Amino acid sequence: MASETLLIKHAGTGKQVEYPLLKSTLGADTVDIRNLYKDLGCFTHDPGFVATASCSSKITFIDGDSGVLLYRGYPIEQLAESCEFTEVAYLLMNGELPNQSQLQDFNLEINDRAIIHESLRKFFDGFHYDAHPMAMLVGVVGSLSAFYHSDLNIKDPVSRKVCATRLIGKMPTIAAASYRHSVGRPFVYPRIELSYCENFLNMMFSRSSQNYIDQDHYIDQDFVKALNLLFILHADHEQNASTSTVRLAASTGANPYACIAAGIAALWGPAHGGANEAVLNMLAEIGTVENVPKYIAKAKDPEDPFRLMGFGHRVYKNFDPRATIIRKTCHEILKKTQSSDPLFELALAVEEQALKDDYFIERKLYPNVDFYSGIIYKALNIPVEMFTVMFAIARTAGWVAHWMEMMEDASTPISRPRQLYVGPTRRDFQPIDER
Repeated sequence: MASETLLIKHAGTGKQVEYPLLKSTLGADTVDIRNLYKDLGCFTHDPGFVATASCSSKITFIDGDSGVLLYRGYPIEQLAESCEFTEVAYLLMNGELPNQSQLQDFNLEINDRAIIHESLRKFFDGFHYDAHPMAMLVGVVGSLSAFYHSDLNIKDPVSRKVCATRLIGKMPTIAAASYRHSVGRPFVYPRIELSYCENFLNMMFSRSSQNYIDQDHYIDQDFVKALNLLFILHADHEQNASTSTVRLAASTGANPYACIAAGIAALWGPAHGGANEAVLNMLAEIGTVENVPKYIAKAKDPEDPFRLMGFGHRVYKNFDPRATIIRKTCHEILKKTQSSDPLFELALAVEEQALKDDYFIERKLYPNVDFYSGIIYKALNIPVEMFTVMFAIARTAGWVAHWMEMMEDASTPISRPRQLYVGPTRRDFQPIDER
């Protein structure tokens, strides 16, 4: 309950009203202005909602000034060091880390729900062979309610959990199927004995004549570790565009599959989920290590439209804690693969020169998680068009956690932002022959 207030005065009328200051456990407090229009006859104007708290949440906390990211209070550094992805997914959904028995049951539940309905598998045949994997992901996830409509009672906690675990379990299966359809390869079924990340890699890269993971072709566990780390780092990030979209859709009472499909559509935007792909496009434009100084100079030129993608972050003002974690893994993976692709040598050269350039140091433009994640995905042989799909697999854990949190709060109203209208004033209709 608020113990402090903020006084707001309307300069035109002289009327002043006190509004409660809601205290946060961490970070900035929030002024409760929901009665502002009723009291003063005006709204706030906050394009992009950059200074507006649209909800209260217990899931994720970010301190952009200090480079802090917490999942349910746990520092991302500790979780990334010690957890598997499904352990973090359980934490986001339930609020506490699982014990060994709980994790085992959760993994079995996720694996059991990884298989998709055979009719849903045939759904992919309706997509053109060169359809973008994100287009397929949006469509197929949105269709899940047509195949699994028996558990759509969003007021029932048991049904909500079934839907949430079903989404986490099926997302890698749908993602891998989207990729394989795009390259003309047969669908690969998930295997219950494999871990979450191993299962995905097996479904992605197995041939019809052999499994990707077997005695003779065992997947490099460093690759599994890297993928697990990327999934943890991308699992949630507070009220970003896609998570806010999930919540906006959920406020209408839409089924969870529709809500997550809406989140996937928002993630698809290049300003959100496509940032790591933009890094590789930038490296391709730079071309060679010899061109790096020229492009560093272009990035510093305010008259030049070229941007150094993957540096700096809208939220993190000093450093991206996820980038700090993933940088070591990136370098480890590149040691295994850099000889096979000159792009990796180029990426390391860009990183090295930018990190020692005063222009970037003074402006605190350090590599962010997108710079390293795109490079790692390429080193893992993940196609560029799948990068945003990978993001969606990981972020599903956060999306369903936020959806469940909303459904537990019966008082959540339908989202309905207001606007500052700047169009024509009232005018009368004229018949077409008088215009």
